[in-house]
Amino acid sequence: MNILVNSTSVASWYEIIHEAEVSCATVLNEELEAYLVFLLMRYLTKPEIAKQVIAEEFMAGLQLTTSQRELVLRGVGDKCLLFSGLFPKMAESRLVKISYFVNIGQSAYGTLAKTHHDLYGSLAKEFVTLMDVLQSIRHHTSEFPDLLPLQAYDLWNETGSRRALSILKQYTHAMPVSTKTCEIGKKLFK
Repeated sequence: MNILVNSTSVASWYEIIHEAEVSCATVLNEELEAYLVFLLMRYLTKPEIAKQVIAEEFMAGLQLTTSQRELVLRGVGDKCLLFSGLFPKMAESRLVKISYFVNIGQSAYGTLAKTHHDLYGSLAKEFVTLMDVLQSIRHHTSEFPDLLPLQAYDLWNETGSRRALSILKQYTHAMPVSTKTCEIGKKLFK
């Protein structure tokens, strides 16, 4: 992985995020860009986050007082964003899909959005786009995408990730069909 961690300045992180946005053909608002930059600066020197069990931390966070809950749930959302964005192979090693981290991360930010400012609502709503931007930071080529075909299909099908769809299209010229579309078709023809 070609990510600089030591002595990377705020300006360098912004440049990395902007390049990833271009790669994803997306534009984040300033608040979300700044959040990603400071998220990267805050966590990438903390390898111990990889050892934590996210679902347990999320459930425990829901039981805390308001101020403690915000700290824990923001941490859960942040870790899920990092795991799904920068370390998607971690899902495989934990025997879960990448969408597991997406769902918990969106839930953590969404829970905070109910009692706090709009930033958490934006993070929940744009989680998949933010994940796509973070995944674009990772080095990959068209010959060797960082998601395998079934991973890309599952991620696109379950989250609507545009980046996963793009990777899926690198593997095949066929247009994939969402299982959601198949279920709608079954209901129509009953």
